[in-house]
Formats: sequence, structure tokens, C-alpha cells
Amino acid sequence: MRIAMISEHASPLAVLGEEDAGGQNTHVAELAAALVGEGHDVRVYTRRDSATLPEAVSTLDGYQVCHVPAGPPRRVPKDELLPYMGEFGSWLADTWRRGDWTPEVAHAHFWMSGLATVHAGRRTGVPTVLTYHALGTVKRRHQGARDTSPPGRIGYERALGRAVDRVVVQCEDEVRELVRMGVPRSRMALVPSGVNQAVFRPDGPVAPRDPARPRILTVGRLVERKGFLDVVRALPAVPDAECVLVGGPPADLLPADSFARRLHTLAESCGVADRMKLVGAVPREEMARWYRSADVLVAAPWYEPFGLTPLEGMACGVPVVGTNVGGIADTVVDGLTGDLVPPRDPRALGTAIRRLLTDKLRQFAYATAALDRIRSRYSWKRCAEQLGAVYTTLATVARPAPAVA
Repeated sequence: MRIAMISEHASPLAVLGEEDAGGQNTHVAELAAALVGEGHDVRVYTRRDSATLPEAVSTLDGYQVCHVPAGPPRRVPKDELLPYMGEFGSWLADTWRRGDWTPEVAHAHFWMSGLATVHAGRRTGVPTVLTYHALGTVKRRHQGARDTSPPGRIGYERALGRAVDRVVVQCEDEVRELVRMGVPRSRMALVPSGVNQAVFRPDGPVAPRDPARPRILTVGRLVERKGFLDVVRALPAVPDAECVLVGGPPADLLPADSFARRLHTLAESCGVADRMKLVGAVPREEMARWYRSADVLVAAPWYEPFGLTPLEGMACGVPVVGTNVGGIADTVVDGLTGDLVPPRDPRALGTAIRRLLTDKLRQFAYATAALDRIRSRYSWKRCAEQLGAVYTTLATVARPAPAVA
């Protein structure tokens, strides 16, 4: 099947740790490769800017990455891309109608990609699928006045949920949120993300560590909603353990990073500065070494649409202490593969970490169950097979005549 994947800001070629480069980039890259592995013909469309290769088309893991010339030829932050989505959609429609390759289904990633994809789909008759990856209602609830989303985002997301042929949701929390927004449950298909089990596995090299000191690992971009300040506040309850934070800018740029300075200041005021280590950005191919070096992975965001980090840690045989939010509430089974605590509650977080680090039998049981859960439910092959069934259903339904441009 010919599958177009539209990811307006999150290119699979981006370097993780850059602005607007994170879980969605990984999801698109891994999913595209998995679909190719299932025999599909995949092209990923992303906006051409200074963060991608200069060529119009690149090849990666068997699929093409097409750089769409929509908007100015420079890096534009995600929240400023909305004015260019009409141009993006028109380019897609023209390319699909006049070129030698027309998709049988188009899968948009993120709501702005959805706008461009619906625009193109209505002009070409191509069925459309949308994965939100994050919802404006949730972001507004947790960030309030600090939410930098374009005006009207929530209304666009509501309308898109009714306009596309299928909404692919990643967790039960997202289903409930969309139903409250008025998106029909009948339009949704629940397909969890996957994890690359060839890269993230329990055996292999381990990052250096002090064997006499328990290691807590936490991973992600240096933004407040990831809960890193709560992790620092929890450390006094976990004597002797070191906490390693992987993510953010490269190590040599950490001193200039405002959030990294906040973390250091807080660690000093909590009396744990000697046990808090910021590593900075790490190439994705080296991340498994860091997971395997940890006694426990802590994922403490205020909210999380899905969250690949817990999956990657579990795939490496590491127990997880996570906040009971979004996708983490689905992937981490409380009391079986890890422990779940309320978000923004450093006391509960510290208690859960301390209890786990002092119970070797519990650590072993959690790690074993986590591996079983990953292998049975969260492979990219399984994800690609489930999505392939969704695509096939849509591609075989009679389509209305395309709109005239």
C-alpha cells in the first residue's frame, strides 16, 4: 500500500534534543521504517527548513523523506507554522494529482499536519488519518497563560476529529479527552506506539557508574512540564542515590541553559547538588547504555500524551516510577512493572523511589514483568500491523468525488 505520512514540524531526520525535536520525530521515523518492513511504500512529508537536508527528497530506512517548500526557507518554531499549512496542503494536493505517486491513505501527525492533510485529501480523494500526539486542551489545562499554542488550536483539533476518516489514539486517557471534546468514539482506533527492541534491550554496553551508589535516571527535554524539578525535590527522601538527567542541549551548552541553572540552584537549596548530574544531549544510539546503567527510571511529567521514555527503559529491563498521567498510565502497570504516583507530588515520588531502591526483589520482579509487557504489546511490528489494518479498511471504502481546486 502507498502510505503518505505528514509531519509538518517533526522531521525523522532531525537531531533529538533540538527545539521541537523529540518523541514525535522518533515515532514517525520508527513507524515509517516498520511499515516499510511490512511491505508498504511509505513517503514522509515534512516542512523544508534549515534543520533538514537541502535536497528535496532524502532516503532513510527504506522510505522517502520529502521536504515540502511551504513557508520561509528558515527554521520556524512549531507554534508559528499555522499560517503555512494551507500552502503545505496545496503543495501536497498538486504533487499527488500531477506526480507519478499518489497515496492510498494519508496519515497526519499533529494537528497542524492534520489541517494540511485534510486540505489535500479533499482535493485528491485520499482517505485521511490523524494522530494528535498532544492535545491543546491538556496543554492549556496544565500550562495556562504559558501555553504558546496558536489561537484557535482547540477548535481546530475538535473540527479535525470530525473531518478525518479515522483518529488514531495512543492511550485511554486520550480517548476520554477527545470524547469530552465532542469527537465521536466510533471514529477512533486505539493503537499504542512501539519501541525499537533491537536497540533497547537488557543486554549490551552500560554507561559508567559508581556501583556503590544506586542510580536514578530521568530523561527528556529541559522543560518544566517534564517534572524534573519535582525529581530534585524528591531526592532528599532517597539518601545516597545519585540522579542522572539525560537530555537538553549538548553538555558544553548546559551552563548557558536557563532551566539547567534552575535545576542546579534547586539542587543546592535541597542539599543534593553533589548527587545530581546533568549529562546533556546523548545520541539516540547511545541511550540504551544509560537506561541499562540505572536501578530505576523516573518519568515524572505533569502530563504526557504517550511517553516513549518509559517504554525504552522497560525494554532495557529497568523498573519505572512514573506519574499517573496520559500514556504512562497505560504503559506502566502499577505494582507490576513499576509504580505510579500523582503528578507534581515530590513527597509521593520520593517515597516510591526509596521503597523500590531498598527492595531488590521488587526491582527484579518489576523488570521481568516490564520486559514481558514490552515484548507482547509494544513492538513496532505490532503497531505497523494494526495501522495497516486501519489503512486497508479506509482504502477500500468508496470515496466521494474530489473537490475542485
